[in-house]
Amino acid sequence: QVQLVESGGGLVQPGGSLNLSCVASGFSLNGLNIGWFRQVPGEQREGISCINSPDDNTVYSESVVGRFTISRDLARNTVYLQMTDLKPEDTAIYSCAAGARVECGIYDRGGDRLYYYTGDYDYWGQGTRVTVSS
Repeated sequence: QVQLVESGGGLVQPGGSLNLSCVASGFSLNGLNIGWFRQVPGEQREGISCINSPDDNTVYSESVVGRFTISRDLARNTVYLQMTDLKPEDTAIYSCAAGARVECGIYDRGGDRLYYYTGDYDYWGQGTRVTVSS
């Protein structure tokens, strides 16, 4: 079965950390762009981090840079999102996605760093909920 399955979400206090995992089955993550997204119900989905292939260049949105780290283990066919110094505004459902014809980056517009991606992701996970609250 071809799927992406996220895990590792939960409830954490502000300033705490969580490590999310995204396991692929039925296909290989090798050579694919991997992205992490988050969405608050009723709001637009936000791209927050990705790994480009084949150079493994990592990209982070302004909202998470310096606090989150994306990585992947091809032997385990898994992508990780290490989240530190979590804030209440990080509360959302976090999803991973994988695609062969996707490229992500940062667009500098008048000093604002805007995260973007081009192309379509081929695979999406169902998401894992992260709640940051005291």
